[in-house]
Amino acid sequence: MAITKEITCIVGTYTNKDGQEKKRYQRIGSIISTRNGEMIKLDVIPLKEGGWDGWAYLNDPQPKEKFAGLPQENADDMAF
Repeated sequence: MAITKEITCIVGTYTNKDGQEKKRYQRIGSIISTRNGEMIKLDVIPLKEGGWDGWAYLNDPQPKEKFAGLPQENADDMAF
């Protein structure tokens, strides 16, 4: 089995150090290639003010070392 895509969605916003409002993303699962075809594995259901609208992004998997040194709660919130 191999992860072919990561599933992310927008869960809120934040203001960066320059005062710009940015979207906060969270990884909610993966698409995995198996010998029987592709499967979706959802790890979490996003909680968001006003409720989740059901839309998600499919992104290429990010290397784990990209987020080395960041606290884990911030690693999943990085924009893709």
